[in-house]
Amino acid sequence: MTHRLYQGIPGVIDRSASLRANRFCVPAPSASQPLKFAAADDKLREECGVAAIYNHPGAARQIYLSLYALQHRGQESAGIATADGQHLANIKGMGLVSEIFTDDVLEKLPGQMAIGHTRYSTTGDSALLNAQPIRVESTKGLIAIAHNGNLVNLGGVRARLEREGAYFQTTSDSEIIVQLIAHSTAGTLVDAIADSLAQVEGAFSIVMMTRDRIYAARDPRGFRPLSMGRMKNPDGGETIVFSSESCAFDLLRAEFVRDIEPGELVMVSEDGVTSRQYASGVAQASCIFEHVYFARPDSRIFGRWVQESRDRMGHQLARESGVPADVIVPVPDSGVTAALGYAEEAGIPFRLGLIRNHYVGRTFIEPEQRVRDFGVKLKLNPVRNLLSGQRVVLIDDSIIRGTTSRKIVRMVRGAGAKEVHLRISCPPTVSPCFYGVDTPRRQELIAANQSIEEICRFIEADSLAYLSLDGLLQSVQNQEKAVGYCTACYTGNYPTQWVDVEEILPAEATV
Repeated sequence: MTHRLYQGIPGVIDRSASLRANRFCVPAPSASQPLKFAAADDKLREECGVAAIYNHPGAARQIYLSLYALQHRGQESAGIATADGQHLANIKGMGLVSEIFTDDVLEKLPGQMAIGHTRYSTTGDSALLNAQPIRVESTKGLIAIAHNGNLVNLGGVRARLEREGAYFQTTSDSEIIVQLIAHSTAGTLVDAIADSLAQVEGAFSIVMMTRDRIYAARDPRGFRPLSMGRMKNPDGGETIVFSSESCAFDLLRAEFVRDIEPGELVMVSEDGVTSRQYASGVAQASCIFEHVYFARPDSRIFGRWVQESRDRMGHQLARESGVPADVIVPVPDSGVTAALGYAEEAGIPFRLGLIRNHYVGRTFIEPEQRVRDFGVKLKLNPVRNLLSGQRVVLIDDSIIRGTTSRKIVRMVRGAGAKEVHLRISCPPTVSPCFYGVDTPRRQELIAANQSIEEICRFIEADSLAYLSLDGLLQSVQNQEKAVGYCTACYTGNYPTQWVDVEEILPAEATV
């Protein structure tokens, strides 16, 4: 059963109050229910994707298509809010976009403006009330917000707002931005938004909506991507669209215009598109892992096509750590483009030696625990006639805990491979991310605690090599405009002030 939250829907009772009393509205799994698949999927996870549209008669359906294109950025929950100049309606639910928004549900969202969100939680409970967009009635009017990223100074800001009388509906950090707007002393809403964004620290690409306007903004360092596009209407008017990734524009048949700049706030109203720089003078630190793994290969982010970046990663990886082999095999799907570049540079045949089952859902019923490596086998299957007797180079985008890599190496060797060499198209991940990525603790990151030789023995490969940091930076640079990247997950050097509370030692008592 799909659980939804309805707010401000004409003819439908607003159910937010009744569900607020029951925060965890999704039943907990029982022994007879499917088990979460995520434990077997050792990958970093993005928090979410956002989208917005202004001046389109079918705004809700256009956002539905945008979220469908952004589904890879989050699969826990999704939501769409619409406005028609007078009313602001919001529907959100737990699950995939296609599960939540049927034709009947979309019919309940009229209006020419809409924002949308698809979520994988990092801060806040994985519960329906923390799904976005978040709709708040404030002193500045009715506001809906969708946020991609993570705030790192939320504790102090939230405590101050609560002392000033703020009531928080959710445990999500995204609501802090709305509460700051509501408590701002600025005279206009756009000034209040700019003032509020300047007070928060961390990563945020946001879209906001009032009854008659759309706003879009990125944090001053530009951690997360956000792009603007346009669609020509038959009546000669123009529709403005925003999305975390440009791949959504292709589905809408929209033209890519530009990236929202770091520290920029864009407003769209009946007067057109206006922009202001609410913050400047901060070094750009866009997430480099967007190019490594998160973004779809057909997206253009941070001024560069993701497909080109991953192809260059593969070429550079082959130059840095080539090894005699018979076949290059990607770990699908994220390793495919880098493997193509590696194979081209090395002059070794590229083969799809691992086939991914694309119809595995978010949950599954696991057999007895003694069935080794079941989770990986459910998703991947080796092509034995391509692997048997071969010296294989496996290309993957990252190693996090190492458990999945070991299972894949075992699978390839079990299919008859003579040698298995693992090559990773980014440097070792040694530090957690605090900017909107669901990263294990440092203690759980294998590269933070073991040498490359020790990791190689653990995953049972014949050899292991990572792309160097310099090689990665060369691969993602935009030749037209220099881009600064955050590489904290590879270096431990964070672009914002941050203290890991787990690493603070208690003060020693003194006599």
